Amino acid sequence: MEIKVLGTGCPKCKTLEKNTRDAVAELGLDAQISKVEDIVEIMNHGVMMTPALVVDGAIVAKGKLLSVAEIKTILTK
Repeated sequence: MEIKVLGTGCPKCKTLEKNTRDAVAELGLDAQISKVEDIVEIMNHGVMMTPALVVDGAIVAKGKLLSVAEIKTILTK
């Protein structure tokens, strides 16, 4: 599973990255998590509001800070 956290480095973006890492650890998933801060790459995903979460190439959330529980729900679907 490939997970990308898209965000320019604001506090919400950093929190989403932490929550994502916590959710993956709690679920025991084998996932590669990367943080994308390059605005051009973020816009190439079609995202205009950060933070955003991309799982296996699909945008699952944008412009919203997700909780660990919300991320776990997304990752187990």
